Amino acid sequence: MKVDWIKVYIAALFEVSWVIGLKHAYDFWTWTGTVISVIISFYLMIVASRKLPVGTVYAIFVGMGTAGTVLSEILFFGEPIKVAKVLLILLLLAGVIGLKLVTDDKDKVQEGADS
Repeated sequence: MKVDWIKVYIAALFEVSWVIGLKHAYDFWTWTGTVISVIISFYLMIVASRKLPVGTVYAIFVGMGTAGTVLSEILFFGEPIKVAKVLLILLLLAGVIGLKLVTDDKDKVQEGADS
């Protein structure tokens, strides 16, 4: 199951990439990179969701993507740092970590059990 969680984390990294790309892409190559990031991001999330709880996967994917996007904008694009924004990101990450900790890593449905 650890491999599936790694897929979720990598998907979230690609989510940060394509969200930033939506704002900053300006030519064929930057738009191509953005589209490739979207495809990889959603593919990894979908594959991980086959063995992990979908709601938890989606919440972690979005939470990490949101936090990563905001932090990237601050670190790389000069977005002003606001205390409230940082505290809310920390709260969001606490929720993501909490979801991960309380999620059972067992398969949702055994292969072929319903057949």
